[in-house]
Amino acid sequence: MDVEAPPRLRTDGAMNVRSAHTPSFDVAVVGLGPVGSTLANLLGLCGVNTLVLEREAQAYHLPRAVHFDDEAMRVFQTIGLSDAVLPHVILSPGMRFVDTDGRLMLDWPRPAEITPMGWHLSYRFHQPDLENVLNDGLRRWPHVVVRNRCDVFAVDQDEHGVHVRYEDLSTGRLAETCVRYVVGCDGARSLVRRFMGSPMDDLGFHERWLVVDALLKCDRPDLGNHSIQFCNPKRPATYVRGTGNRRRWEITVLPDEQTQAVTQPEQIWQLLAPWISPDDAEIERAAVYTFHSTIAKHWRNGRLFIAGDSAHQTPPFLGQGMCAGIRDAANLAWKLHAVLRGGAEAGLLDSYENERSPHVREFIELAIRLGGLINTKAMEAGLATGQPRDNAAAKLDVQKPLLGPGLAAGHMALAGRPAPQFFLPDGRRSDDHVGYRYCLFADSNFLAGLSQGARTTLINADITVIRSGEAAGLDQWLLQQDVQAVMVRPDRYVLGAARSENDFAALLAAVQSPAVTPMTAESSLA
Repeated sequence: MDVEAPPRLRTDGAMNVRSAHTPSFDVAVVGLGPVGSTLANLLGLCGVNTLVLEREAQAYHLPRAVHFDDEAMRVFQTIGLSDAVLPHVILSPGMRFVDTDGRLMLDWPRPAEITPMGWHLSYRFHQPDLENVLNDGLRRWPHVVVRNRCDVFAVDQDEHGVHVRYEDLSTGRLAETCVRYVVGCDGARSLVRRFMGSPMDDLGFHERWLVVDALLKCDRPDLGNHSIQFCNPKRPATYVRGTGNRRRWEITVLPDEQTQAVTQPEQIWQLLAPWISPDDAEIERAAVYTFHSTIAKHWRNGRLFIAGDSAHQTPPFLGQGMCAGIRDAANLAWKLHAVLRGGAEAGLLDSYENERSPHVREFIELAIRLGGLINTKAMEAGLATGQPRDNAAAKLDVQKPLLGPGLAAGHMALAGRPAPQFFLPDGRRSDDHVGYRYCLFADSNFLAGLSQGARTTLINADITVIRSGEAAGLDQWLLQQDVQAVMVRPDRYVLGAARSENDFAALLAAVQSPAVTPMTAESSLA
């Protein structure tokens, strides 16, 4: 078996001699889907030596995920690729749930204006287009090495690092490399998860659906731009407007139907007959998928981590599957960097699962409830929006969950929530000014009143400060939150706020020595 040759040694004084066990890379990312590619781009942005191992020769050419949200676009902004992504997306006006008579039962609109995250709430896209942008972006980072046609078959960790063994499928040769950490972004059948010994927690939703991607031959404006959930108890179905002439239908497969039979062209066109015929479109892909609802019990085992579908699977009714994986990458990347380069204790990495697992669980549970609605004639009592009244459709307004217990300091009213993004006088979004580091939003008078020691500590820390008056809407937001300052983590989530100098000192201490601080229900609502 070949042994990975280490990259050229940097002359940063950190290490002059490599032992036989010295890792060749800091991080190995297994899998180059959207989550793995986003993670590798974030690590590249941090200057982390990263190896990406992908079994396939190139990105899969057929559609899969079709939606991402404002938070995902904000991550693409962070890695400098939002401008490259924008030509490949369209805005979604929302989703509607209709009954068998076509009556609107539930309306889930997406506002046309920019959200506090600095982007629109809902985007439609063609996954191969997004993957090409993300993968092309990896070429910017000389310390990120991508190896396609490399099939990982073993990961073994010890006190020195993780030994990753893989086969180069283009030559048939076996190879081995040593890295400090491994992140499995290798899908629902994750090999990394199996080596971690992490079983899946089953949340109970498992249904077969026929997914049909079609290319329209002619304009069909009557199909509409909204996604539509057809709540037919006999045969629930979903319609999704894609980019260009792409349209998708997801149709329930009945228990007595065979997968092979339902994917035959004659049967597919029979199922699509309420909407289109062969004269209107051609089928690009048709396949039966089983939608699952599962979460891995453990997301970390020593030096091994999992993210994306390796860690969780959700029914598609919220459009949050890929979004959840992008959040995983954003949460983990800066923490790995802090441990590898910033001197943070390895215990910081425990906050990854603590924060992300409860967050994604809330989204999955809501998706399950929406899936239940699609299979029934009436509103479920459990829907937060309640029952429709006076023949009016109920409206759904999904609020992003709070992160699970993790990093928090100071006054915790906002801890674990996504921070807003403001526009600067020159038209830039504030994240572009901040970069991939901590940011402090603060009242100017509060900063001026701090002790000299606190001001000196702030100046010496790697924190970008945006004062009141320097960004549109910042003064009003601080006033609304009844705080003097807010510390924002590199992943754009709030670490905590300050109402006093003691709060502020706690925030600075947490930035300098990040540690997991439980956020109780009481503290999160303080």
